[in-house]
Amino acid sequence: MSRATYLLKRLVLSIPVIIFGTTVTFAIIRLGPLSPAAAILGPQGDARAIRQIEERLGLNDPLWEQYFNFMGDLFLFDLGQSWVVNSGTPAIDLIISYAPRTIWLGFWAVLIALGIGIPLGFYAGLNPNTFSDYFASFGGIVWRAMPNFWLAVILVTLLSQSEQLFGFSWTSFIVETNVVTSPNLAVLKNPTRLITDPGQAWTNLAKATKQILPPALVLGSASMGTEMRIGRTAVLETINSKYVETAKAKGVSPRVLVWKHIFRNALIPLVPVITAEAFILIGGSVLVETVFSINGIGLLFFRAAEQGDLPLVGTLMYLFILLIVGLNIVQDFAYTIIDPRVGYDG
Repeated sequence: MSRATYLLKRLVLSIPVIIFGTTVTFAIIRLGPLSPAAAILGPQGDARAIRQIEERLGLNDPLWEQYFNFMGDLFLFDLGQSWVVNSGTPAIDLIISYAPRTIWLGFWAVLIALGIGIPLGFYAGLNPNTFSDYFASFGGIVWRAMPNFWLAVILVTLLSQSEQLFGFSWTSFIVETNVVTSPNLAVLKNPTRLITDPGQAWTNLAKATKQILPPALVLGSASMGTEMRIGRTAVLETINSKYVETAKAKGVSPRVLVWKHIFRNALIPLVPVITAEAFILIGGSVLVETVFSINGIGLLFFRAAEQGDLPLVGTLMYLFILLIVGLNIVQDFAYTIIDPRVGYDG
């Protein structure tokens, strides 16, 4: 099977997954207890006004008609307008407005998880049954076991009282910021200011980075512990492989042995873990952004789901599903690059 045929096959197989995911989204929101009309009017709305809004929004149409209209609009990328969160604003405009802060959060969360979890796991695997191995393994288990929402609350509490607990104030550390705040990313919209106005621009960048590091640490904590544990196990299994023993017998230097034979093959089981971080980022960002008051996609999704904003929830879920399906396809291609033994037929 050629690469193009394989890609086409995966794209065709992804269509039922997308349809199923959007169908479940429609069922949960539309058949749930929330009333978008009541959310629009608030507690002062009367029954007559609610019926008028329901008629205007098409909520009194047959359910099957609402479903097909909902699915058709999504697949044609006619994403509609927000009903409740920001009434009358196109859903895509809201997403574009909120997305940069979530992307900034996700970038640092992935960077922290990959930069700490994989090196520690590989180091523990190369030094088995030592104090550093036990310490890294225990730390990975504990870090993985801490729920995001609990860790977020604990971290906010510790940073808020850092002067009493640790003898320094986090809010005034390096640059002046608040513990719970949404980062200002204006400097990233015009990066040339880092050269034309370096003083203020670099200060703003430092503030945005400092503000996002605590929530990024919380968001990347789960995948960090998983990568550490799986990385250690993968290195141990690779070290005991016959081809590694053969390379040692041929006199291959330890440096070449580690980088060319051990690390590359140990990365194979980590590929699905790394790509699965999209699930963690999507689900965890809702909790983390809510606790840290970050105006990102997660907080937008929470507000839309809480208030029954069907077009906005449907749009966000549709984009989430497309992202996850796309990453799964990328994961399969990454397998073939890292391990040439993996083909397109199996």
